[in-house]
Amino acid sequence: MSQENAKPLFGGVEAGGTKFICVLADSRGFIKARVDIPTTTSDETLAAVRDFFIKTAPEFGQLAALGIVSFGPLDFNPRSPTYGYITKTSRPGWSNINLLGFFKDSLNVLVEIETDVNSSAMGEFTEGSAVDCENFVYVTVGTGVGAGIFAGGKLMQGISHPEVGHMMVPVAREDEGFAGSCSFHGNCLEGLASGTAIHKRWQTHPKNLLENHPAWDLEAYYLAVMCVNLTWMYAPEKIIFGGGVMVRSHLYPKIRANLKKMLCGYAHDAALSDMDSYIIPTALGGDAGITGALALARRVYLEARNA
Repeated sequence: MSQENAKPLFGGVEAGGTKFICVLADSRGFIKARVDIPTTTSDETLAAVRDFFIKTAPEFGQLAALGIVSFGPLDFNPRSPTYGYITKTSRPGWSNINLLGFFKDSLNVLVEIETDVNSSAMGEFTEGSAVDCENFVYVTVGTGVGAGIFAGGKLMQGISHPEVGHMMVPVAREDEGFAGSCSFHGNCLEGLASGTAIHKRWQTHPKNLLENHPAWDLEAYYLAVMCVNLTWMYAPEKIIFGGGVMVRSHLYPKIRANLKKMLCGYAHDAALSDMDSYIIPTALGGDAGITGALALARRVYLEARNA
């Protein structure tokens, strides 16, 4: 089959604090190849991602476009000298990394980038828990904490994307001796409630903590404080949770109970009338990010063809 008649192949990368998920898919979204690459140094990790797409080319064909969804902060300003960079992140060794430029230069393909949490929010809007919901917040709680905010059916973005994870929250009385894990702010929301913070506080991975461990009461408190602030600032129809920490289903009743108490009856009806439908888990599970990455690749490819 000639290259001209061949169906395009799309690459997707979900860049996370623990691992980079890389997939090669056809135009229908069927996965041809996949690899999970541990997140180590930026040089080592990005080289491994590049090599995955180079090594799969002889068997499946060349990429038409690549979509990357990544932890942030990311610079989305095309006029900025650091456009496409991961800027000042709390992940050691990953600040000021030219993510967009690296893959454009090394793979010579069209590349589009988005934050991992914005991409997941888009997935929830089109296929998940926020279908037919124009105003919602998607929050991921994993290695870090981030949120994508939809208002009027569109992602909210100013000079940068919202940084909900670095919201300042009141420290719980029983947690006053903990300095937090954020390298910038110490005890911001991410520094107190991320998987990294849980690990640092209790000296073990969150998955090792039993349901009755006091860690989960603290976690529910901090996430409820975040939900109070999101409720009052953005008046969403629902708040959707994803990420590795939030696979623990026993957290949701705890968050709802804390939130109801903190709101003191002062909130919109969507929050007060049915808390079980207001604070909910993702419908897409762990596939939201990589699905969004492939959608980005298809979009930039079609935009280039139609230009």
